[in-house]
Amino acid sequence: MADSPDTPRPQAPAGLGNVKTFVAVASGKGGVGKSTVAANLAVALAQSGQKVGLLDADVYGPSVPLMFGVPADEKPRVNEGRQIVPLMRYGVKLLSMGFLVDDARAVIWRGPMVSSAVRQFLGQAAWGELDTLVLDLPPGTGDIQLTIVQTVPLTGAVVVSTPQDVALADARKAVKMFENVHVPVLGVVENMAYFTPPDLPDRKYYLFGEGGAQRLAAELDVPVLGAVPIEQATREAGDQGTPIVLAEPESASAQAFVEMAQRTAAEVERRTAEQPPTQPIEILYK
Repeated sequence: MADSPDTPRPQAPAGLGNVKTFVAVASGKGGVGKSTVAANLAVALAQSGQKVGLLDADVYGPSVPLMFGVPADEKPRVNEGRQIVPLMRYGVKLLSMGFLVDDARAVIWRGPMVSSAVRQFLGQAAWGELDTLVLDLPPGTGDIQLTIVQTVPLTGAVVVSTPQDVALADARKAVKMFENVHVPVLGVVENMAYFTPPDLPDRKYYLFGEGGAQRLAAELDVPVLGAVPIEQATREAGDQGTPIVLAEPESASAQAFVEMAQRTAAEVERRTAEQPPTQPIEILYK
C-alpha cells in the first residue's frame, strides 16, 4: 500500500533534477490510442515553446520508434558521464525500449527487469532541462506504473479512454490507482469520440457511444481535456512516423490534440499553483 503522509519520501533521481513537470499518460486497457495521445501531446507542447521529453515506458509494446519515424539502425548513444542520450525528433527528446531491441523480437522479462530498465531510462539518461517530461505508460495498473510513482514526482496523470462502457470501466481503475498513490488526475481524454465522413462534414457518428468521457469526468470531478475524432489521417500519420499535429495540422484530429495539449498545460499550471509538489512515493507491502 502507499505510505502515509508522515512517512519520509524518497527523492527523484539526480538525472531528473532539471525536469520541471512530469505528466503520465495512462489508460486502463490497451487499444484506446494512448500512445497516439502521448505522442501528439508531446509534439503539441513542443510547438507551443516548451522543452519536452517523451519516455515510452511501455517496455513490452513500444510505439514511439514507429510513431516518430526512427529507423531501426538509429540508437541512443552513451555520453562521457555514462548517461543514455535521448534521440531528438520534432523538438522532442525521446527514449524507448524500441530503440534498444530489434522490433522483430519480443521483450520477455519478469517484473524486476522491466522496473530496472524504466529506472535507467529515468535516472540514468541525459534529459537535461525540460519543462515537461511526458511518460507514455503501458495499459493497466502493474509493475511499471508502480515503478514510475516510486521514482519520479508525477505532477499529474492524463487518462485516455474511448466512449464505450468497457473502456470506461477500465479507465476508472486507472484513475483509482493514481488516487491511491496521491497523484492528481489532470483530466480525461476521449479518443475515437466520433466519426465524421469526409463528404458529410456536418455529421457526427458516435460509433462507440456518446458522452462517455464527459460522464466519467463528471463522476470523478476532473475536466475533459479533449475529444478526438476518428480520422484515417491520424492512423496514417502515426504509421508514417509523423504525428498528426505536424502531418496535417488543419485536420480535426490535429486541432483536437492541440486544444488537448493547451488544456493539459493549463491544468498543470493550475495544479502547480494550488497544490504542493508531488513526491515519489514508497510502496509498502504487508
